[in-house]
Amino acid sequence: MTSVAMTPETQAGANGSARGAVLEARALTKRYGNFTALNALDLAIHPGEVFCLLGANGAGKTTTINLFLNFVEPTTGSAHIAGLDVTKQPLETKQHVAYIPEQVMLYKNLTGLENLDYFASLATSRRHEREELLEYLSRAGLQPDAATKRVGDYSKGMRQKVGIAIALAKRAQALLLDEPTSGLDPKASNEFSQLLDMLRGQGAAILMATHDLFRAKETGTRVGIMKHGTLVQTLSTADIGHADLERLYLDHMRD
Repeated sequence: MTSVAMTPETQAGANGSARGAVLEARALTKRYGNFTALNALDLAIHPGEVFCLLGANGAGKTTTINLFLNFVEPTTGSAHIAGLDVTKQPLETKQHVAYIPEQVMLYKNLTGLENLDYFASLATSRRHEREELLEYLSRAGLQPDAATKRVGDYSKGMRQKVGIAIALAKRAQALLLDEPTSGLDPKASNEFSQLLDMLRGQGAAILMATHDLFRAKETGTRVGIMKHGTLVQTLSTADIGHADLERLYLDHMRD
């Protein structure tokens, strides 16, 4: 179905009601001097949603994620996780969120199992039984024989699966993903999408910044197109085909 461009009046409704949202931005703005990296973002992501942010480099996608992670502070507005302000309650909000960057940072000299044991213990303040950890890795799609191999020998896709296993062990309500499928081959990218479907089915709220329009359509429940720090359009993936999404995206990218 071809989507109709939204007016400013309908845009707020398309971004979703904030009631019950796990991830919420309220007029979230970040400026560096005279440069506006993110401009008055209003966004609500609920349990079981995958919201994909699309846009060129410098559009504001990574800035949005960094603000939710409290890596940088907003100039105005606020970001909330599980109803908590990330600036005012940084430690509490981190208990509810898992972050998977483009390159998952793990200890190369440790095995996947050892990395999971370490990071899961940090996240939950408790030790996990070996079988429990192996179950998380299995649910994340890592082959059993890979769990005891050093991460230095892992592919990017295998490291991403350890990152998912950490999120599972943490029982994170929200996931923040920054270009997670960049550099993955089609098989690994499809496997990653299946993992996101599993997490969405378990009620996680997921915000993913990506350049991959195909994967955004296949994986996301909603997509948002960003340009020059502004969310210019939000769409339900159920209401638009691949070709129409590409056309709309390219239309917005024209100066």
